[in-house]
Amino acid sequence: MNLELTPEELRFREEVRAFLAAHLTAQIREGAAATPSVFVEPDIGQAWNAILHKQGWLAYQWPKEYGGTGWSPVQRYIFEKECAEAGAPNLTVLGLKLVAPVIYTFGTAEQKAHYLPRILSGEDYWCQGFSEPASGSDLASLQCRAVRDGDKYILNGSKIWTTHAHWANRMFCLARTDASGHKSTGISFLLVDMNQPGISVRPILTLAGDHEVNQVFLEDVVVPASDLVGEEGDGWKLAKFLLENERGGSCHAPKLAYDLRRIYADAADQPDGAGGVMAHNADWRRRVARARLGVESLEMIELKILSEIAQGQAPGPQTSLVKLLASNLRQEIDLLAMDLLGLAGLELDMRRPLYGPDAPTPVHNRQTQVAAARYLNSRAWTIFGGTNEVQASIIAKTVLNL
Repeated sequence: MNLELTPEELRFREEVRAFLAAHLTAQIREGAAATPSVFVEPDIGQAWNAILHKQGWLAYQWPKEYGGTGWSPVQRYIFEKECAEAGAPNLTVLGLKLVAPVIYTFGTAEQKAHYLPRILSGEDYWCQGFSEPASGSDLASLQCRAVRDGDKYILNGSKIWTTHAHWANRMFCLARTDASGHKSTGISFLLVDMNQPGISVRPILTLAGDHEVNQVFLEDVVVPASDLVGEEGDGWKLAKFLLENERGGSCHAPKLAYDLRRIYADAADQPDGAGGVMAHNADWRRRVARARLGVESLEMIELKILSEIAQGQAPGPQTSLVKLLASNLRQEIDLLAMDLLGLAGLELDMRRPLYGPDAPTPVHNRQTQVAAARYLNSRAWTIFGGTNEVQASIIAKTVLNL
């Protein structure tokens, strides 16, 4: 694996840097920095999406024939790294990076023509209907039922931990269409219109007070048969494809490295309680160094996966290693931020948003106002997208062959 950028790639990096300097507004950057939840809020996220869409860079991971950039894996990595370095918000992953690849890989020509442009324009905002109250890590045990009735399905059940369901007008949903065989064989992948009778969304507030996730109740919800992706019963296969893209479709290391460098720089001004500053505290420096080594190791793994993708290989189960390491590092870096700020970091304002003209005034500064909420919200990293235990099991079985 060659880690040196070619002259063409270096020129591309300069093009990305120039674009970010010209188009990433202070308002968007400040909003992203003051968002403590895992997913960026729609007002910030959609504004940034629109800027990238105008440039033709929004679907940078899609194939060119579906509206993507046609960039190489190295170009995609450069773009993500430069966006992280510039403080850009994360993209709206549920539509762009999760359901879109399923649609352009397994969908019908009609589904591609209808949904992909609406994802790019922001006309459709998606949520994910996978987990249920009794089916999280054991997703194949889901009980939400979809019964075929002529040219439509009738959907009944509930979904939980549904990110941004209160904003979404569309849901990609796993539902059981056959209960007679093995539990993973009777699941189908459906595209659901959220703006119809029978759907109710109940908010779930995080420990930090953020409204990010919800429980969604589905009662006699109608789904046209034309919104079945793939064949009936293909849902488990499509879900595995989606989750591999979720865990390996982006690089986490650049954002983690950016946050770690910012924390380290701030340590020069933070007292250690013993007459010095945290930048000179040996124990804290050791923890930062350990985290930095972890981020650099993660980056090498992500680059190796990108190298394999460039050679035509699928992301594969090794993406579970990325998810496992990234989740633990995210929590460790947010804990480092809390320990750096000391008592000032204990501020926990439950009002939202923490950016914009109506934001509550922080006791110290915006950094200290966000730190505790971000730390609390990042506890979910080792749960969503498959728990640490699930990832360890996948790694043991499919990577280590244990």
